[in-house]
Amino acid sequence: MDLFDNKSSESYGQDEQDDGKGAVRSTLVGRNITVYGKRTSVRLEPEMWEALKYVSRKEKCTIHNICTLVYLRKQSNTSLTAAIRVFLMLYFRAAATEDGHQKAGHGNFERMKRRARIPAHIDAHFYSRAQVSEKTAQEKKKSRVA
Repeated sequence: MDLFDNKSSESYGQDEQDDGKGAVRSTLVGRNITVYGKRTSVRLEPEMWEALKYVSRKEKCTIHNICTLVYLRKQSNTSLTAAIRVFLMLYFRAAATEDGHQKAGHGNFERMKRRARIPAHIDAHFYSRAQVSEKTAQEKKKSRVA
């Protein structure tokens, strides 16, 4: 499950997509789950559903059990959907190790941008004006040397 794999990079950060006919469709997937003995509907991104499936397999329980646990622990003013997302982030953060980060290639934002396929013309938005000026000067210097 990679944030920047082909499937995720197309929909990451988008709640809706144009279906080509002018209508907008949601990228969220709605599913019925049983929480604390009651059936309810939850809408999550496909990646979140995959993460829930992974956690339930790892913990040897059902998605319903995980969602019930989240429901029982969430604050009353927090939606179940938001609480599930936070739970998943905390679950995977707790499982992360320095060795795992190194194996995943974490710790290099430039590499992360390449994996996310950020076009060069957008690259400047990640830097302050001083950093952009410095980067431009470095690129000019490199082109003179070459």
